[in-house]
Amino acid sequence: MFTALFGSVEQGIIYAIMALGVYLTFRVLDFPDLTVDGSFVTGAATAATMITFGYNPLLATLCALLAGFVAGSITGILHTKAHINELLAGILMMIALYSINLRIMGLTTENAVGRPNIPLSNSDTVFTMLYNFWSKLGIDDTLNNLLAATGLTSLPRTWGIVIVMFIVVFILKFILDWFLKTEFGLALRATGDNVKMIRSFSANTDSVKIFALGLSNALVALSGALIAQLNKFADAGMGIGMIVIGLASVIIGEAIFGKKTIVRATLAVIFGAIIYRVVISLALQVEFLDTGDLKLITAIVVIIALVIPYAMGKYKEKKRRAKRRAELMRQVATMPEGEKPLA
Repeated sequence: MFTALFGSVEQGIIYAIMALGVYLTFRVLDFPDLTVDGSFVTGAATAATMITFGYNPLLATLCALLAGFVAGSITGILHTKAHINELLAGILMMIALYSINLRIMGLTTENAVGRPNIPLSNSDTVFTMLYNFWSKLGIDDTLNNLLAATGLTSLPRTWGIVIVMFIVVFILKFILDWFLKTEFGLALRATGDNVKMIRSFSANTDSVKIFALGLSNALVALSGALIAQLNKFADAGMGIGMIVIGLASVIIGEAIFGKKTIVRATLAVIFGAIIYRVVISLALQVEFLDTGDLKLITAIVVIIALVIPYAMGKYKEKKRRAKRRAELMRQVATMPEGEKPLA
């Protein structure tokens, strides 16, 4: 059980990068971007293809990030310059990326035809490089000995991925927090709140939208590249439902930790992604559920995350009204008989 939960946290912190990208478009820009399902695979396909050709995994990961930025920017251009509905623009780009991703992975074949997956089992990735470095530090032995003293027998192979990825994700979070407080970031937030108002100040909202969509999908592609290297394969179907997972992370995080400030909201998104993966892992431990039920579990988790905050808000509002009514009744009861309002 501990190993399964640890693996969930390990994957959750990587998916948190994707969730930050989804938060940027859906919450900050108020743009329902469905490009995510395609750009996630674009990142994975780009990184896997370059690693297969012998490129440095770090360079391959950076190129995957750039490929995601290009994909997101095209969605922005379709919406702002071609005046295509924002939802339709994302769907069109998602569909186009499916074929593009097959072509990218197909570059590893002799005829450069579409290829649905690339195995990385015998290739070096950023995580094998990380493990080779981390194993020399002796931190894993120290932490595992402490856990073994508590009676745990199933221990993780390495703690390096979790610790380093936490550092990377929080660096990205702080950069995003800083960016959203800059002049351009404030223009982005204002565009999401009231596009007509920000246009009245002569702001170029088209450029803001294009850049924001590019940045969002760059984060999504980065997450896809890292997940592919963690799982040791890239697959054309690995992006299906990514937008739902991203939204689930955002909704769960906001429901538990709140969203009053940008700093708090981005922190909530990160922990929401981790909690989501842990919940999914625990749900799959139930005997009558299997991996084929993953999408159903995701849908149920999102529904619960949406319904509970709404129900709690209604309950609190009902309590506030009851308290206000009781206070008025007490005030009326203390009034002189002639001053009491008529029933």
